[in-house]
Amino acid sequence: MILTLLTGSVCGLGLFLLVRTLMPARPGAAAQVARIDAMRTATGTASQATPSQQRGRSSALEERIGPKMAALYASQGWQLRAIRKDLAILDRSMESFLAQKVMFSAAGLLLGPAVAFLVYLAGLTTSAATPLWLTLIFIIACFFAPDQEVRTQARERRKEFQRALATYLTLVHLNLAGGAGLPEALKATSEVSDIWPMVRIRRALDEARLTGAHAWEAPGRLGEEIGVADLVDLTATLSLVAEDGARVRASLAARAETLRKRELADLEGAAAARSQSMLVAQLLLCFGFLIFLGYPALTRVMAL
Repeated sequence: MILTLLTGSVCGLGLFLLVRTLMPARPGAAAQVARIDAMRTATGTASQATPSQQRGRSSALEERIGPKMAALYASQGWQLRAIRKDLAILDRSMESFLAQKVMFSAAGLLLGPAVAFLVYLAGLTTSAATPLWLTLIFIIACFFAPDQEVRTQARERRKEFQRALATYLTLVHLNLAGGAGLPEALKATSEVSDIWPMVRIRRALDEARLTGAHAWEAPGRLGEEIGVADLVDLTATLSLVAEDGARVRASLAARAETLRKRELADLEGAAAARSQSMLVAQLLLCFGFLIFLGYPALTRVMAL
């Protein structure tokens, strides 16, 4: 009886916290200032979203939960820098991500008791604490599930960006060899294609031009925003040799070659890992076949 009451109390507390999150009390002055700072920081990212992503954020529930959760995180000082970089390379806003975490947690709150009920019907357990533990496990798992999804997608996008960056640097090197200046070469090369890495580089160059910064500073800013260290290193290199055209061309060619060799090494490593996994599967298959052949003889020997 006590465990049943405890389980109901925990579930009721979870529902209460969910309601308080969706309909919080009036924030104080510090929370309002933090919310304004967060909105100012997110303005650039929100204005750069694609139409498909804007349609994805058009959910009324997300629009209601997201800003409140972002304001809560800002007022508490929770920066989540790594997640912000992952979201930046995915062109997603922090508000939609936090809203997704809340909705996943609510799904876990509902899924836990349902699974516990199925477990009870199957006769696997009769403990009154089972719904409580299953609910907590599902809430925690669902709360962190969007984080893992974002990290996986961002890792793939960074690999794709690095592949495009090697091509971009090679084309910049060719433009410089043709007599173009460094700012013109960076801008012209970013306009040869509309794939998303080129679009992000072109957008960063436009922002640098509007703010009066040097063109070679744009890749570094973009690299810090989306978590691509190669762009930060590229800016550091170009800032040292920006006035010497020959050294710029040599530096770009060397960096592009390094990126291509690293990509080739990664591909070879992935192929070797797949070959190793296939070898293990073949060995297991042979072992199973030997057991299949030897089992009748073994049973006859043991029967003597």
